[in-house]
Amino acid sequence: MSPALIAYPFLFVAIFFESFVLVTFLSKPARDARRRAPASGNYPKVAVIVPCYNEEATIGGTVESLLALDYPQDKLEVILVDDGSTDATPATMRQHREQPNVKIIRKENGGKYTALNAGIAATDAEIIGCLDADSFVDPSALKEIVPCFDRAEVAATTAAMTIHEPHNLLEHMQNAEYTFGVTLRHALAAVNGLYVTPGPFSFYRRSVVQALGGFREGHKTEDMEMALRIQRAGFEIDNAPRARVYTKGPRTVRTLVKQRTRWTTGFMRNVLHEYRDLVGNPSFGALGLIVLPIAVLAIVSGLILFSLFLYTSVANLIVMISVREGIPFGYAFTPSLPRFDWFYIPSSLYILLGVLAAGASLVMIAMGKRLSRSPQPLSVGLFAYTVLYGLVAPLWLLRATADVALGKQRRWK
Repeated sequence: MSPALIAYPFLFVAIFFESFVLVTFLSKPARDARRRAPASGNYPKVAVIVPCYNEEATIGGTVESLLALDYPQDKLEVILVDDGSTDATPATMRQHREQPNVKIIRKENGGKYTALNAGIAATDAEIIGCLDADSFVDPSALKEIVPCFDRAEVAATTAAMTIHEPHNLLEHMQNAEYTFGVTLRHALAAVNGLYVTPGPFSFYRRSVVQALGGFREGHKTEDMEMALRIQRAGFEIDNAPRARVYTKGPRTVRTLVKQRTRWTTGFMRNVLHEYRDLVGNPSFGALGLIVLPIAVLAIVSGLILFSLFLYTSVANLIVMISVREGIPFGYAFTPSLPRFDWFYIPSSLYILLGVLAAGASLVMIAMGKRLSRSPQPLSVGLFAYTVLYGLVAPLWLLRATADVALGKQRRWK
């Protein structure tokens, strides 16, 4: 079987999913969500929990951004939970102990989910949120999120997350990827198709979280596990596309692969084990019939398409060298350097499909920037995403797949 025949189904699925996202983006529920006005009265009490473990370098800026939120201060609690840090995080926290709406909790190290549960137990707020200690929020973000809870069936809401001040190409690539996610989450929320509530500034109805038993370890992806549990219980997850939050992205390939390996293994273990009943289940609408199956298929297709790319690249290089040098195939690798000729670049339908899929991704990145009204430029990010993402993503897909297959566990930090 030729590589093209293997690639066709995966590329068609990718284009189908991107078309589904674009059509859903134009649907009435999505349009209504974009027209939703920020909160302007009847503010519910909100608590933002910041779980911390050795975050001395960033926790100060995170707290300052929360205290600068445009929200009635008597309705806002900031709960700092030190999960057994061994650096100067507790001392940095204490600098804010005089603030009347700041609570500080210190506990033994037990993992992020235990820190979240400790924060929930310390408040009576109607709405609870989570903000990672390396993230920063726009002053208007909370007012964008609160109206999502006007509907009783909504149990959680996600924000619009991008990278804070990207510097190198890898961070710019992540910023473009996160901006793509702004469009994706907004569209999928319109059909209740979200399966993760990311740590940076996701909010929950406290009564629902308590009724569901609080946060769990969730294979080191407690935010994904909670979102899936919310969906299984019949509630909805909404999205506030103009609630901007900025997070720090890994600066090296090594740390990025470590982070994404945790995310991917968490997804695979949660979806394929604890929540396998959601996959393909029509009772869960687009989430069960489209989003989760395609998310699983995306991991498989990423590995297969990358393998095909390597195979065809090597095969065409061998042919190019052999023909240009005019020697038998068995002696293709000679010390002389071959000359490059565009004649040997493969041009076929699967290349065209790949270009269409990549082009649709770039369009959705541009849509995400406009939707979130993000002030950060994206020109470098678009270039970095186009050049780097397809080369770096297979590294964590390979590692995560191997970890799941071998039952290997890795540390969160």
